[in-house]
Amino acid sequence: MILRASELRVKEAVSTTDGSRLGYIFDMEIDMDTGKVVSFIIPGGSRLLGFLGRGGEYLVPFERITKVGVDVVLVDDSDIVESQR
Repeated sequence: MILRASELRVKEAVSTTDGSRLGYIFDMEIDMDTGKVVSFIIPGGSRLLGFLGRGGEYLVPFERITKVGVDVVLVDDSDIVESQR
């Protein structure tokens, strides 16, 4: 299956651990030496209704993507933590 980055950004990432919605894929990291996708970046939620800015972001290693479906991307997030970039 071939997927464009623009198509990926409209898919919501969903946890396979508990079914929670993690957010929409915002960006990706690519290894320039191999040309392979290393990870997807999902923005964290906003803090206190957006008054205190945005939270961090989830850096999801490509190996943790279990399925790319029509509407969602399933993510094994059992040990993924929100980073504060």
